[in-house]
Amino acid sequence: MGFRAIGGWVERPEHPQPALQDHVSADVVVVGAGFAGLNTALELAARGASVVVLERDFAGFGASGRNAGYLGGSLAVEYDMFLKRVGHEQAKQIVAFYDAGVDYVEGKLAAYGIACDYIASGIIRAGVHLSQEKKLRKDMRTGLELGSVSRFLDSADLRARGIPPAFLFGCYTERGGTLDPGKYVMGLRRAALAAGVRIYENTEVLSFSEGATVRVETARGSASAPFLVLATNAYTPQLGLLGNKVMPLRVSAIETEPLSAAQLAALGWPGREGIMTPHWVMESHRLTARNTLVITTKQIDYVYGGRTPNVPDIDAYHALETALRDRFPMLAGLRVRSCWSGYISVAYDALPVVGEAGEYRNILYAAGCSGHGVATQSMMGQLLADRLDGTENPFRPALEHKTPSTLPEPLQWCAVKTTLGLLNVVDEYVNRKARRPAP
Repeated sequence: MGFRAIGGWVERPEHPQPALQDHVSADVVVVGAGFAGLNTALELAARGASVVVLERDFAGFGASGRNAGYLGGSLAVEYDMFLKRVGHEQAKQIVAFYDAGVDYVEGKLAAYGIACDYIASGIIRAGVHLSQEKKLRKDMRTGLELGSVSRFLDSADLRARGIPPAFLFGCYTERGGTLDPGKYVMGLRRAALAAGVRIYENTEVLSFSEGATVRVETARGSASAPFLVLATNAYTPQLGLLGNKVMPLRVSAIETEPLSAAQLAALGWPGREGIMTPHWVMESHRLTARNTLVITTKQIDYVYGGRTPNVPDIDAYHALETALRDRFPMLAGLRVRSCWSGYISVAYDALPVVGEAGEYRNILYAAGCSGHGVATQSMMGQLLADRLDGTENPFRPALEHKTPSTLPEPLQWCAVKTTLGLLNVVDEYVNRKARRPAP
C-alpha cells in the first residue's frame, strides 16, 4: 500500500494561492483553512467583513482532508464522558448542537453548490459480536434521553438493508450520511475565494502578539487585525494556546482498490450507509463514490509532547487491513491501495473547546473535534462569526463549560498510552470472539 502524506481525498491545488509577502491587514485574520477556518471566513465575508486566511500548506491539508467523511450528528457521541460534568439540560443542548451541524453543512452544500458525493443515507453504529449489544443499547438509551433520534436494527433489519453479514445489529440514525471531505473542503475554498476572502497558502504562522490589534508573524510577512481566529484544531497547542486543554491523537485510514462489479454484487450494501462500530476504539467502514472501501481509526496513537509528525503508522494500517479481512471475507484478494494518517484534537471530556483569549478577548479559538469534525467544526464557523459581530448564538451557552486540564509530560504520555493499550486489548478480545465460527 502507498502512504499518502496529504491524505486520500485531496490533491495539491494546481493553482495554489500565493504565500503571504510583506504586511496585510483585515477586520479578521483566520489561521487554518479547514472546515472551521473556511466556514468562519465565509460567514464573516457574508456579513461584510474583510478576512485574511493563513494556511501553512494548502486548504484541506490537515484533518479536514484526511477524515472518514462522515457527516454525522450526535450518534456515537461519548455521552457518558460529559453528562455528569455538565448536567442533563446542558447535555441536551450539546446533543442538539451536534445534530444541528448536519443541517448546517447540508445547507452550505446547497448554498455554495458544492458537489462532494454526499449521500444522505444516515449512519449505522453496528456491532460485530453479541457482547457489544449491551453497550450499544445503553448508549442508545442515553442518546434518546438527550434528544438523539435513532432506532435499533436487529439482524433481520440489517439483512433487509443489504448490510454485510459481519454486522449483527445496530443503532441507526437517518440524519446525515457520507461525503468526500476533500471535495467539500475544496468547495469551501472556491466559495471563500469567490466571496473575496484573501487566502494565503504555504504560509506558516510563526507567532502572534496580543493587543487591541493582533499581529501575526509568518516566514515572509505579517498580518494584523482587531480579531484573530485560531481554527487550527490539533495544531493549536503548537501556537502556544490550549496546550493544557486538548491533545492531538493520530488516527489512520486505508483505502482499497476499486471494487469490480462482481465484488460490489457480492458485497451488497446498496444504501451505502456509513458504518461505525461500538468498539472502545471504533472502526468505521464506508463505500466511496469511486467504489472503494475506506476503513478508519481502529488504532489511535499519541506522540510524546503532543507532537504531530506527518509519518506513516504501520501498526495502525495492519490493524485496519485485518479489520477489512474480518468484516468483508467475500472480498478476499481485494488489495489495499493507499493509507494515510492525521491528527484530531481531543479534550479529556470529549467536548468541543471554544472560547476566547488575550487581554482584549479578541483571540478566538475552536478545537476538540474528537472525531466529529465535519459537522461540528463546520458549524463553528457560524458560532465564531456570531461572536465577532455580537450576534447571540443559541448554542454558545451550551458549549461553555470548564474543560478539564491535561496532564504534564511524561504523565500524559504514560496515561494515554496505557489507556489506549488497554482499550486495544479489550477490542481485540471482542474481535477474536467475532472470528470464531458460531456453534
